[in-house]
Formats: sequence, structure tokens, C-alpha cells
Amino acid sequence: MISVHRSEDRYRGGDEAAGIDTRHALSFGPFYDPDNLRFGPILACNEERLAPGAGFEEHPHSHTEIVTWVVEGELTHRDSAGHSTVVRAGDVAHLSAASGVRHVERNDGTDPLTFLQMWLAPLEPGGEPAYTVVPGIADSTPYALPGAGAMLHVRRLTEDERTAVPDAVRLYVHVVRGRVGLGGEELGPGDAARITDARGVAAVAVAGPAELLVWELAG
Repeated sequence: MISVHRSEDRYRGGDEAAGIDTRHALSFGPFYDPDNLRFGPILACNEERLAPGAGFEEHPHSHTEIVTWVVEGELTHRDSAGHSTVVRAGDVAHLSAASGVRHVERNDGTDPLTFLQMWLAPLEPGGEPAYTVVPGIADSTPYALPGAGAMLHVRRLTEDERTAVPDAVRLYVHVVRGRVGLGGEELGPGDAARITDARGVAAVAVAGPAELLVWELAG
């Protein structure tokens, strides 16, 4: 079964005066929807837009696996475990909050920043916080989150190129750019599809190149 969720239907949040525009795909904070609390281990899928100089000052996380994908611009990350880095488009950043960590996320550049951030529930709570960045991840190199029973696949397609997506108990597919045909539906930038009992599903780029993120979820 496939359920399509359009970019324009995301819950709007953030702080316009502070240069922060947030769009939530799932129930989040004051945007409570009891029918849209999570999808498998995925707790949140937030599309963030930060103006130059804007950001989220130090704040805490715990018992959450947080994966960040920069669409455009550069994201500055600093955390209480001593990590400090700049995440760029094409990099996968993974913060394992474990028993607790505090971090800062900012746009310290001169250009607008757009990034997608997904929060996943760990299979087991606790542990030590960790932070990993994989620069310029390739399509053929999936990123595993065994602690959440999940695998992230990146797909960059040329026009009319077709790719199989994994068979899985659940798939979460987010279109970063371009237009994609998937399971009889057409998705544009910011659109997402939630698929249960995925078997033999393929994605194809229509009307130009496309980039999509595919979460393969064990439960």
C-alpha cells in the first residue's frame, strides 16, 4: 500500500522573524495529529529553511537517531560531545543522541540553507552519544542505522532513468528535487510516499533529473 503526502500539506512551523521556516511531515510539537504520530521508527521528517545567520541555539536531545540531509547551503553543527563540523549538500550527518546530548544548528553562511532532518526511534534506549558525517555519499553506498532497524538509500536519476527500490516491511520515500513516478503516483520536490509491504516497486525520473531519499525500515 502506498500513501502520498504532498509538500504543501506539511504542517508549517518555525519562526519567521528569526529567519526559520519549518515544515513538518509528521505530528510534531504543537502540531498534534493522533493519526500521524510516526511511520515505523520514523518520528519526524522536518524540512528546515534557515536564512543566513539564522539557526537553532543549543538544545537537548535523547534516545533519538537524527539524520540530516542538506539540500542547498551549508549547515554548521556543534554539540556537547565536542563535535564541530559543516555539513554540505550530498553529505549524510547522523547524530545518535543516546542517553543525552546538546547541540547547535546554524546557517553561518551567506546563502539560504535548506535541509531535511529525520528523527528515528532507537531499538534500545541509552548508550553514549555519537556523531558521524559521510561526505558526498554515493548512490551505491547505503547508510545503515542498525540501532533503529533502518537503512538510508540515496538515488540520483537522470531523466527517464528507472531504479528499483528495496523490498521492505516499510519504505519512506522523500523527493529532494525533480519529479518522480512511483507506484502509479507522481511526486514533486518535498513530496513523500509511505509504502507498507513494498514488493517490486520502482521509481522513475520524469521531466528531468531527480534526487530521492529512500528509507528501508525493518518494522
